[in-house]
Amino acid sequence: MFQSLSELLGAYQKRDPAARSKLEIFLLYPGVHAIIFHRVSHWLYCHHLPFLARLNSQLARHITGIEIHPGAKIGRRLVIDHGMGIVIGETAEIGDDCLIYHGVTLGGTGKDHGKRHPTIGNNVLISCGAKVLGPFRVGDNARIASNAVVLSEVPEDATAVGIPAQIVRIAGRVTHYADDVDQTSVENPTLERLEALSQRVEFLEKLLDDQFLKERA
Repeated sequence: MFQSLSELLGAYQKRDPAARSKLEIFLLYPGVHAIIFHRVSHWLYCHHLPFLARLNSQLARHITGIEIHPGAKIGRRLVIDHGMGIVIGETAEIGDDCLIYHGVTLGGTGKDHGKRHPTIGNNVLISCGAKVLGPFRVGDNARIASNAVVLSEVPEDATAVGIPAQIVRIAGRVTHYADDVDQTSVENPTLERLEALSQRVEFLEKLLDDQFLKERA
């Protein structure tokens, strides 16, 4: 248990430049508190004590602003940055070394039964405000851009961008940690198409204006 906690604090220390010491992280970081509460809640859930599990998880929600269902499976060294407004559903699964920002939802669509929530691979970054909805897999080393709404599978080493999210494939295998990704320079293919359509409309409008001027002359 102590080794797992030390690993978790070390992950925060590595990924958060504002972190000064493991003691500060342990005492003051709500993401750490949410994970500790969840480990207890998940143990109670697995030992058929659902009321106590849910009671503990609700206490964690009020203290941290992070809601994790006791049934969710979370791997090692999950870093939750800021954390306010995060919701993780009952059948969600998260691998090792992931990084999740505030406002993220790992939820369902309301149409599925049984496995309803996503499975997140290892070393995945999910940026602030992203919504990952449904019982599909997000592959290892994938990245979900800010405010993306992901409704289908994301391959390994890929980036999902937009509403609904589209995949921007990254050539080659990612070798660095997900938190090295520049979140401000991902390309949005939907915006590129809209820009192309806008330029086309401007071109057609110019042609019509030119034709109108010729007819008047």
